[in-house]
Amino acid sequence: MPVRQLPEQVVNRIAAGEVVERPASVVKELVENAIDAGASRIDVFTDGGGRRRIGITDDGSGMTAKDLALAVERHATSKLDDEDLLQIRTLGFRGEALPSIGSVARLAITTRHASEPHAWALTVEGGQKSEIMPAALAHGTRVEVNDLFYATPARLKFLKTDRTEAEAIREVVRRLAMARPDIAFTLAGEERAPVTWAAALPGAAGRLTRLGDILGAEFRSHAIEVHSERDGVVVAGYAAAPALTKANALGQYLFVNGRPVRDKLILGAVRAAYSDYLPRDRHPVLALFVTLDPREVDANVHPAKTEVRFRNAGLVRALIVHGLKEALAREGRRTAANSGSAAISSFRPAFAPRPGNWDWRSSPAFPSAPQPSFEGAAAPAFAERAQATFDVGAPTADVRFEAQPVGDLVDRPLGAARTQIHETYIVSQTRDGLIIVDQHAAHERIVYERLKASLAKNGVQRQILLIPEIVEMDEATVERLLARSDELASFGLAIESFGPGAVAVRETPSLLGKTNAGGLLRDLAEHMAEWDEALPLERRLMHVAATMACHGSVRAGRRLKPEEMNALLREMEETPNSGQCNHGRPTYVELKLADVEKLFGRR
Repeated sequence: MPVRQLPEQVVNRIAAGEVVERPASVVKELVENAIDAGASRIDVFTDGGGRRRIGITDDGSGMTAKDLALAVERHATSKLDDEDLLQIRTLGFRGEALPSIGSVARLAITTRHASEPHAWALTVEGGQKSEIMPAALAHGTRVEVNDLFYATPARLKFLKTDRTEAEAIREVVRRLAMARPDIAFTLAGEERAPVTWAAALPGAAGRLTRLGDILGAEFRSHAIEVHSERDGVVVAGYAAAPALTKANALGQYLFVNGRPVRDKLILGAVRAAYSDYLPRDRHPVLALFVTLDPREVDANVHPAKTEVRFRNAGLVRALIVHGLKEALAREGRRTAANSGSAAISSFRPAFAPRPGNWDWRSSPAFPSAPQPSFEGAAAPAFAERAQATFDVGAPTADVRFEAQPVGDLVDRPLGAARTQIHETYIVSQTRDGLIIVDQHAAHERIVYERLKASLAKNGVQRQILLIPEIVEMDEATVERLLARSDELASFGLAIESFGPGAVAVRETPSLLGKTNAGGLLRDLAEHMAEWDEALPLERRLMHVAATMACHGSVRAGRRLKPEEMNALLREMEETPNSGQCNHGRPTYVELKLADVEKLFGRR
């Protein structure tokens, strides 16, 4: 078959296959055009998941009749002044969206520029352009797309249900609304109530307001401001405290120069920053905005412009990790305290209303014998034998040797220890509430941070075992541990081979005290089996430190003395990131006195 030039209509449909993947792609391109036109309000209406109808109305600058005629031609754009693809400051620049949409759908555009006496309208159906006609429109542009993919029916078979496509459109609009809080957005149609996000004030406060409107009040209450800047690159935004997580990474929104993107580099940086706070199967919720010189980022690497390439990717990654870690460390203790509202909501009244025909005389508590007069009856009623039924046992540790906690301890962030319950939880009193501390999770974080500090300073101090401990395991596990012996030695854990299927432990970290070396090695071996060889050494070392901290912490079930409980609280106050343990679980929950009073109807 000889080589031939394809007709323009076929070329447009091929281009539409790259740009117009689904109805959400059409909405994305048209809303981006409205943003580039300087709109302050954008209304989006869809029907049938975007297949039957898509309508976008904005109050932007509009187009003249001459510009409207050119707008539906391939590679015609007003967004490249000097034809420099390295100086892109707009969301669109290819000039492919409108002709691609017009080649597979019925496209109608009505627009009015301030210099024109009236509006102009143009239609494109299956790639066939009509004449420009006068129309009525106050200002801005209205674009309607009907019968999407009617010209290429085979594409309809690859679309999902109307509900799924409508949800994809909703997600596209949400992302663009997050990127531009200064623009008001309305999303309507699909037999749902319209959703409106009002324009917010400029600055960080306005950005948080818009993010809270879209991501919910829970994100707003857990949000921590992130800001990091170096060499002209700025990373800003908000990240949720580790107390708010998701089972997947869909709650992570990333923007580069106002453009919503999905970048594996940035996602990896987010994962690294939260590695000390979250378990492996949980993902943080955040919205980060990277701003840099357009020449330092290439946005022309994907037809849908959802991916970018940085000239200095290492700098961007380092700024994201640094900014997130700094923010999380700054708010390390506040994060867990926010979960108190969830704890309060789990409480329920412990009684049920009496039935209407209930007779008090049928109660088991009704006396069967004549009772003495009230005078003198109180003492035997409250005697030891009479109260034996209510004896549920004393607390495992009690700090009531003081009439009141020492004043300065009550004023400390974590208060003064009052008791220990179930030999696992410490209850402390603050000036305006009470705090419940998980003693194992709290001490685990303390030991972990000490290990990290020792490693960064002068190495972890080690203790030589008088008699080496021999740990037997299968040969594959032994080989895995011996292959990482140098990394383990940096944390003070010295091991060597002791014949096939056995390891001799000669030194352990002094921070761990007396520890179960066998259990520690088995846990380390399980984690190492999941490591990728490409995992950075620093991340592998932090995994080792986390496992060691778990084994070297105060265990649940250990009875603590009053002074030990208060000492643990004081160490938590001085330890960074003490709001969560190494696995992402909260170390304590704070209950405000006002919330407790609500439970009892006092407020």
